Amino acid sequence: MNWDDIQHHLEPDNIGTAPTAIKLGVFITLFVIIIAAGIYFDTQNQLKVLEKHEKKEVELKGEFKIKADQAAKLELYKEQLAEMEASFGALLRQLPETTEVESLLIDVSQTGLASGLEVKKFKPSAEEKKGFYAELPIALEVSGSYHQLATFISGIAALPRIVTINDMKLEPFDKEDLGKGKLRMSAIAKTYRYLQEDEQ
Repeated sequence: MNWDDIQHHLEPDNIGTAPTAIKLGVFITLFVIIIAAGIYFDTQNQLKVLEKHEKKEVELKGEFKIKADQAAKLELYKEQLAEMEASFGALLRQLPETTEVESLLIDVSQTGLASGLEVKKFKPSAEEKKGFYAELPIALEVSGSYHQLATFISGIAALPRIVTINDMKLEPFDKEDLGKGKLRMSAIAKTYRYLQEDEQ
């Protein structure tokens, strides 16, 4: 069979009269094309799904690594938490309760007098609540030498309860006293107390 005969039998109108070998070749070729197209398009979808799962796997491995690190450090975190709670408890003990505020105010006043300062003003203001603690501002105005003022500040820092000095201003006591070393200090001393749960 020559090439012209094969071309004649491959025409759509003459395919039915073609020999079995040509019919079988056409059938196998079509079968291979259909299978190849199916595999190609199905594989593309599978590759997309595979890529999606690979990304998810990377994410899950990252999460697992983070959680594994956290789990490995859990005991360390527990120890740090216990230390922080102990430190916090120690700080809370430095905050006076309601009954101790008056004695603390006396301590601040006596610290000023013990430093040799002349107390011009000592005026506690209204208590301000700040979450779990209350702040009690005290307006101070004292006069004395630089050394006496430094002694007073050191004495305040050495008190067993927390007292902070804020908005401090220093100026000569008066114009005539300029150069003699006497200073006037105005400041806000703040002390704090822990609020009970029913007060918060």
